[in-house]
Amino acid sequence: MTGGRPGRLTSALNRANGCKREGGSLSLLYFWSRFADGGFGLPGRNLRPMSALRRCLLVTDSREPIFNVPPVVVATVAVLLLVHALRMFALTDEQDARFLLTFAFIPARYGTAALASGVWPGGVAADIWTFFTYAFIHADLLHIGLNLAWLLPFGTALARRFGAWRYTGFMLVVAAAGALAHLLSHPGAMVPMIGASAAISGAMAAAMRFVFQQGGPLGVFRRGGDDSAYRVQAQPLLATLRDPRFLMFLAVWIGLNALFGFGTVSFGTEADQQIAWQAHIGGFFAGLFLFNAFDPVVPQKELDIEPTG
Repeated sequence: MTGGRPGRLTSALNRANGCKREGGSLSLLYFWSRFADGGFGLPGRNLRPMSALRRCLLVTDSREPIFNVPPVVVATVAVLLLVHALRMFALTDEQDARFLLTFAFIPARYGTAALASGVWPGGVAADIWTFFTYAFIHADLLHIGLNLAWLLPFGTALARRFGAWRYTGFMLVVAAAGALAHLLSHPGAMVPMIGASAAISGAMAAAMRFVFQQGGPLGVFRRGGDDSAYRVQAQPLLATLRDPRFLMFLAVWIGLNALFGFGTVSFGTEADQQIAWQAHIGGFFAGLFLFNAFDPVVPQKELDIEPTG
């Protein structure tokens, strides 16, 4: 009998401790609709059906954003769906439990006694890779669907600016930052944490560094889906932290994540599935502060050439 069906984790883990889903993207739907309207890779009010049809049929370089999701984002979506399909259709309950113990992020794995005994599946190598692999696993179809809905716009924005390799490295780093935040806030916890939301939160924060800039993806008069709008000069970090639009976004986002995390608002999922909101916040601030380390766009002041004579 196959295991890993949508709507639950394995019965063994559920009986023991449940599973903490690292989700919660629903709290950002309002902002997503506004950002998608500016061309984050999804259609908005400025999308004219006849224009989109002509551009699709005539295969030009100025396609509408909906037809231009970067291949690395498509590959990310495919991997997440394949992992979920594997758990649903290929693994038994016992195999799925072993899979979660090996690849989900479980803070108890990093306790002194656990490290000394080495009884966890995967050993020392898994102690490292679970900081990343948990992000590829999801609890059910609602969980993965909400995360994919956020990955498409924000992942597209970031991939267009960073390129495939920088995008991949960035997403892995902010996923690890989310896991670290969860570890620090839940030391010794046996509940597995899964989901890509920490990485997606990091992508959202990184996008805040350039989407508000003049000529950027949220430009009112921008038309088409060219990459130049995604490569405008980024806003300095201090300027971002003082930007009222960013501060409003941050306040609402953190507040809603806290509501979902504390159970004040429910997604209608199983009672034993909680929101690891601390991982979201860890990924978000990692993305905000590490943006410059991955950004390939050279700041304007470094391009200025001093007169020689």
